[in-house]
Amino acid sequence: MANAAQIVAAFRDVAATKSLTDEEMADLVKDGILAGLARIHGPTVQAEIDIDEDTGDFDIVVLRRVVQEVEDPACEISLEEARWDDDTFEVGDVMEIPVNFGDFGRNAVMAVKQRIVQRVRENERDRIREEFADRVGELLSGELQQIERGKLVVMLNLARDADAIIPWKDQNPRERFRQGDPIRAVLKKVDETPKGPRLILSRADPLFVAALFKLEVPEIYQGIVEIREISREVGGRTKIAVYSRDESIDPVGACVGLKGSRVQAVVNELGGERIDIVPWHPDPEVFARRALAPARVSKVLSDPERQVITAIVDEDQLSLAIGRNGQNVRLASQLIGWQIDLYGSREWVERGADLSVFSEPTVDEQYETSDFPLSELALRPPVLAALSEAGYDTFLQIIDLERRDFLGISGIGEEDADRLLQLIDELTVVEGELTVEEASEEESTDADESAEGDDSDGEPDA
Repeated sequence: MANAAQIVAAFRDVAATKSLTDEEMADLVKDGILAGLARIHGPTVQAEIDIDEDTGDFDIVVLRRVVQEVEDPACEISLEEARWDDDTFEVGDVMEIPVNFGDFGRNAVMAVKQRIVQRVRENERDRIREEFADRVGELLSGELQQIERGKLVVMLNLARDADAIIPWKDQNPRERFRQGDPIRAVLKKVDETPKGPRLILSRADPLFVAALFKLEVPEIYQGIVEIREISREVGGRTKIAVYSRDESIDPVGACVGLKGSRVQAVVNELGGERIDIVPWHPDPEVFARRALAPARVSKVLSDPERQVITAIVDEDQLSLAIGRNGQNVRLASQLIGWQIDLYGSREWVERGADLSVFSEPTVDEQYETSDFPLSELALRPPVLAALSEAGYDTFLQIIDLERRDFLGISGIGEEDADRLLQLIDELTVVEGELTVEEASEEESTDADESAEGDDSDGEPDA
């Protein structure tokens, strides 16, 4: 039989693999030895166990109280029996009986082993529970260990002993994985089972998309850009509404990235799932316009009491607003949290609705509906191709870009950048505002009229 030092060394190896401290390891050994003594003497046995950290040896002393009549032999000894060893014992004294670990029988040694294994498992479960309880919504990575009755069993990189699974309902039906494949998922919740905590991961929850954007977009990780709302149909389409705490940072542009690199990384992880990124707005009507993108909305009406938005679109935009099998309007409704009733302009008129809703839109409404393909601009085909490759296909996607942003796109030169800025300036002048040249001309005209209106005596005309 191995000596005590060898046993302690083996326990230390176990403790090292389980990331236990020397103090925790010593407690485990003492608890295990106490379990072995309980197998020999009884469950109520009391003992003192000292471990020498240098040599690995330990001293075991069983404690028994001296009594007149023994009721519990595990922790009591009769006065008569105690005086066989020392005639000075009195009732109430505690007798110390040294025990050699080498005298432990097979059953006692097995009890020591079982107790230590049990304690190690309990400590591991507590550690996993504490480590992941506050990490719901975080992105975790690991390796697919096996596929068991439809669920994916994952071995996490940071906690290989953790019980982590991706249930069938939290998987993307368009994805296929094999044993040994690397896999990433979001921590959805921590379930308690008879065998300890179980980590429920998901690749279908909207939290997974949010976690991927947090990984790819530094502004989201830093808290500058915030994902306010998100709606998703797994494998098909996702809509997210973003908001920037810094007015100088465009939240949509930050999520898209240069040449669409950031959003493309998320799309690749989702297996090609389409993603619509829209700026969040506190006004439900404005938010609904943006949520129905890429369709252009002619007019929206809101009913705050019923939380219903009525959106009217031109006939050529109706199918785009509805989306395949109603997906676009359904996700938009989930995104804003209001019901959206969608009508084409012809149906709205046929229903006898008020035609005044098609009156001249306000400046804000013009801004919301002024998006259009870049192909409608007078641009050279190579410039359009370069912009498209960089992820810019509509006017609103480039409206906030500066000269250095255009020059950073491969295939666009200085003349092309100047031409783009000129077009943006021409198309973003709001009616009623004056350019610098027009303002100067108006000032000159006012000055001339003022001079002509003066009489020779210096008094103005009536």
